[in-house]
Amino acid sequence: MKSTYPQAKNPLILRYHRLMDAFAKSDDERDFYLDRVEGFLLYVDLDKGIEELDALEQEIVENNDRYILLPKMTFYEVKKFMEGFVHEKVYDIDTKEKLLDLIAAKEARENFLEFIYDHLTELEKWQQYYQERSRIRIIEWLRQFNITFVFEEDLELNKNVVEKLKRSLFEPKVPKDVSQARDALFAKAKTYYSNEALNPRPKRGRPPKQVAKVELEPQMSVDIYTQVPGACRLFLYIPDIASAASVTFSSKFETEEHLLASLRGSPRLRVDEKLEALSARLESLRHLSDRLAGAEKMFGMDKGKKPFQPFFKPKLKETKVVERIAEEEAPKVESATFGILPKKRGRPRKEEQPEEFAPQRRRRFAIKKVAQIKTKKEK
Repeated sequence: MKSTYPQAKNPLILRYHRLMDAFAKSDDERDFYLDRVEGFLLYVDLDKGIEELDALEQEIVENNDRYILLPKMTFYEVKKFMEGFVHEKVYDIDTKEKLLDLIAAKEARENFLEFIYDHLTELEKWQQYYQERSRIRIIEWLRQFNITFVFEEDLELNKNVVEKLKRSLFEPKVPKDVSQARDALFAKAKTYYSNEALNPRPKRGRPPKQVAKVELEPQMSVDIYTQVPGACRLFLYIPDIASAASVTFSSKFETEEHLLASLRGSPRLRVDEKLEALSARLESLRHLSDRLAGAEKMFGMDKGKKPFQPFFKPKLKETKVVERIAEEEAPKVESATFGILPKKRGRPRKEEQPEEFAPQRRRRFAIKKVAQIKTKKEK
């Protein structure tokens, strides 16, 4: 690269999700370029005017060592992506066979995505797999050109500090907080050139304690570029992408919303329509119940007259009669269980004492006189 270009004083801060999206969309009809000086992306949009396209082409030709063309994703690479996911992450035999049939047929890429988005259990696994494989591919490509870089999504710095780093990218003298942040960037940049960056392995040792994860939306800093040539400003590629779920594997649809809109008539969307209809019915029933409750309150008291009694509430007199009849006809529990259940322990009460345990009255007996028995000695 020419020495006339300004030299960055810290690693280039790149957006990983933008690069992943550009890698997926780069084909024979769309070209993407990465600037080696400041790290911005260029998208050659053929819908622009001829004059603008000619000016951009002249800029790229004159400074060909500054701009790097993103590689085109061949059919073989696309197929290897899909087959690797099926063999490594799909465990259901029927689903695996269906996906392999789609990969071998025409329009494999779009049909594969349509099937994945109709099966939510496989969608999450696909997004995670696609992110991991794309990350390795992007790091390999950046290492080929010896670019010193960091991914903004991996930084643990404050949003304001990152914006200061972008503003002072080419300034040799910076405040102390920016200087410390630069040291952190250089330490982070070394990790992308290690073997673990291309072959991530699980850490050994005792696993950490399970703590509830608090998912926070990543706060990305503002795009700040100070060295963009005039011919490239109309072709800056700065989409607002903050998560891997927003990046599609499709080359046909620009965003995930366009992809989902193309899946009309799929079972997932039909289920959504049924849920909407059911929620509308529940809302109408709730509204009707509120109206009935209001009518009951309105008829409860009518200008000093006796309160209105609904048809399902019996009158007070009828209630007493029914209770009296029920008390008279209902058999007592004691009489029904008499002689069956065992008796309680302890001394029985006076009124409950049976006849066999009743105290007997003392009887008066006449005293009988008995003659004395005489023995032989007395004679």
